[in-house]
Amino acid sequence: MYLFYAAKDIHFEVPEKLFAHGERMSKSILIADDHETTRSLIRSFLESKEGFEVCGEAVDGVDVIEKAKDLKPDLIILNLAMPRMNGAAAASVLKRTMPNVPIILFTMYDEVMGKALAAAVHVDLVLAKPNGLHEMVAHVHDLLVSE
Repeated sequence: MYLFYAAKDIHFEVPEKLFAHGERMSKSILIADDHETTRSLIRSFLESKEGFEVCGEAVDGVDVIEKAKDLKPDLIILNLAMPRMNGAAAASVLKRTMPNVPIILFTMYDEVMGKALAAAVHVDLVLAKPNGLHEMVAHVHDLLVSE
């Protein structure tokens, strides 16, 4: 079934499955960080922006792999330094099992190291934490729109 929209003599149809109760469905994001405060900040910041919904949180690499299988997020944000399994190792597993899901590795390392790390573990983006949440939101949006 389709919903039809018209604006300034331009008519188009959008598959209804993209809508929930007449509104565009949010893209789901899974956050993995071993610090509860960091997870909470990322969640609050992302959910304050229209179109993003955090579907779950994980405390380490093993946890994020398990939750990603169950939750099937549209995008995953991973901290690099986590216990049990770090973000780079978790990203490698996730990319093999969910190759079309964009992954952002969020780390304290600078962008030069980040680009080499991104290529090595096949993540879509390595983002330095000092660059802040505003930059993260822009990159999350870009990655989800390009799907």
